[in-house]
Amino acid sequence: MLSKADNEFLTHTGLGTPMGDLLRRFWMPALLSEELPERDGPPKKIKLLGEDLLAFRDTNGRIGIVEPHCPHRGAGLYYGRNEECGIRCAFHGWKFDVDGNCVDLPTSPPESSYKDTIKLLAYPVREWADIVWVYMGPKDKVPELPQLELGLVPVSSRYVTKKWQDCNWVQSVEGALDTAHFSFLHAVLAKDEAKARAALAKAAIADQSTPDDRIRWIHNDPRPKFTVHGHDAGLLIGAARKTDGPDLYWRISQFLMPNHAYTPTAFPGEIYYGQCWVPVDDGSCWIYTYCWQPDRPFSNTERAKFDSGFNVHAEVDDAYVPLRNPGNDYRLDRQAQKDESFTGIVGVSEQDAAIQDSMGPIQDRTKEHLGPTDVAIVEFRKLLMSAARALQTGDEPKAAGSPRRYAVRAGGAVAAPDKNLDAVMTARFGHTRGYVGNQYGLGE
Repeated sequence: MLSKADNEFLTHTGLGTPMGDLLRRFWMPALLSEELPERDGPPKKIKLLGEDLLAFRDTNGRIGIVEPHCPHRGAGLYYGRNEECGIRCAFHGWKFDVDGNCVDLPTSPPESSYKDTIKLLAYPVREWADIVWVYMGPKDKVPELPQLELGLVPVSSRYVTKKWQDCNWVQSVEGALDTAHFSFLHAVLAKDEAKARAALAKAAIADQSTPDDRIRWIHNDPRPKFTVHGHDAGLLIGAARKTDGPDLYWRISQFLMPNHAYTPTAFPGEIYYGQCWVPVDDGSCWIYTYCWQPDRPFSNTERAKFDSGFNVHAEVDDAYVPLRNPGNDYRLDRQAQKDESFTGIVGVSEQDAAIQDSMGPIQDRTKEHLGPTDVAIVEFRKLLMSAARALQTGDEPKAAGSPRRYAVRAGGAVAAPDKNLDAVMTARFGHTRGYVGNQYGLGE
């Protein structure tokens, strides 16, 4: 358990908080590229890390993320005109470019240099991997973008969306890192193999064609043995379960600083899945959900499956709010809970959200009782909190300066019982930490 002070330290991300300062040292997803489809199109209100902001795409296609109020008299720039490479306030016509420079001040004499003294707060922005990224930290500490494999594969080989969640970002991340819960939360109840496959497909856990052994091994062994190793960009998390014979079934995930996690499911040739949690405020977050296949493009059928909610993806409305949410109890079906699935809720994403949201906006960790399968949670907290404390003393986070080390993979493997996590990773990926950057010319 954590003390009340440590729980607040871990979960609060507003301006001036230690964890907020740490997150601001990294690039954060701010929007999907598709949310700003038009040049000179409507601006969009956003909120990140407790800050209200405004995003717009200018005439040249560049994106600005700026404070939402005109520095003249505080009018909302959302009501302004996005025109000719700038956002113009509707009140008195003051105009600002994507870098926050005042480029026109029609209320001052033409010869006045007053506009050169006016500056709108604007954060650095990059558009990459179908995501608009923003850096909200010190301007002299801007790092390179993390080289996630998602952004290294062709656009045809990735799929990105996002979903809203009604809880603090940390408890949602911890839910993703807790791979032991799969033995219960995502379990299907059907005993007949054909019915089990159909139930897995209905629950958006697996295709009907997916081999059943892995699901059965997870169900039969609810006490996986965890191994956690650190690396330059985060944590490698391995969980070994028993199989039908002497071999072990390894499910290996990645946590990448400060807010990315990869699922542990992919066998060779399968699809890799990941998520990124971005605090809106201390009681809600956006989760950017993505998947990629480095060896081939996705088919239209696969993209439609992701749209309808599969694996980490959720079925969402036009505002990216899941259709199964707290307002409708995630459409929990009590009869299905008796006969088909452990929860009676359709969708891996929604099953996760229901449990994570049920803890309250911010989980009270002073009341928890951790056990052997919570090792990854403990290591995650130690890593995040130690990095935030180190930053308070002037030590910049190592991961922010190691963008190439984000080119890693996670996934599953079956290995002999005498093989440790390093050996399994080397056999599976050719590197003890799953690094694949060399395939993209990043080097070690």
